Amino acid sequence: MIYSISLELKPVDFIRVAKRPLPVAVGLIAQFLLLPLVTFTATLILDLPANIEAGMLLVSACPCGSLSNFVTHYSRGNTALSVSITAVANIVALIMTPTNFAWMVASNPNTAAWLKEIAVDPAMIWVSLAVVLALPLSLGLLTRRYYPNFADRARGPLGRFAVFALFAFVIIAVVRDRSMISWAIGGLFFIVVIHNATGLLLGFVTGKVSQLPKSDCQALTFETGMQNSGLALAIIATQFDADVGMVVVAGLWGTWHIVSGFSLAHYWRMRSTVCLTQE
Repeated sequence: MIYSISLELKPVDFIRVAKRPLPVAVGLIAQFLLLPLVTFTATLILDLPANIEAGMLLVSACPCGSLSNFVTHYSRGNTALSVSITAVANIVALIMTPTNFAWMVASNPNTAAWLKEIAVDPAMIWVSLAVVLALPLSLGLLTRRYYPNFADRARGPLGRFAVFALFAFVIIAVVRDRSMISWAIGGLFFIVVIHNATGLLLGFVTGKVSQLPKSDCQALTFETGMQNSGLALAIIATQFDADVGMVVVAGLWGTWHIVSGFSLAHYWRMRSTVCLTQE
């Protein structure tokens, strides 16, 4: 997915982002400040089991995942901005993820007993950043630079395959997690849906308040609402003995944010197509 996206990017796109650091800063604020604060406030209001609240807090403390780059691109948002925020966020997460999670769990009386010292393995972040983001992105940019004709021919079929792969992943995830989904049907699933919608809305509103163009707001929406639930699951497995409540929250989030993110991206893409047709 990242490779197919990068075939349409040029170095000048990132130079343009570097000249306008405000959108990146706004994206980081929405992701590492606003979403954790809203989530923390929600856990103080809601009367949920401590492990469920801890799962919500952990997901909100995690950085965005690389899937947000593909969804931003599909929605015709600012892909270069999305990739830039993802790259910076995953580095910042080395400090902010454990810091945010620790203070939130400690400050909530219901989860204070859950407070543990977590350590985000730097190697995990760097390997993910290198393999999932930097490598395919660099290959795509090099392909565009040295083999432009191939890039023009390949980006269409690869883009369609990426969409197919995304739908296949959703189906596989639903089948794989059907027992968790069945167990969590009802209130918990509703909470995950609302939590995810809050993240998407925070990103969009933050961009609008900062008077950013529509394409930037779209990127911020997905960067704030599509958290790296895989990282959350890894932390849960290594630090919390795979607590089932936390696993359900992170697992449901990881499946649902694909559905919600892609649905919103498709809506924006269709609106963009209609506007172009009318013009």
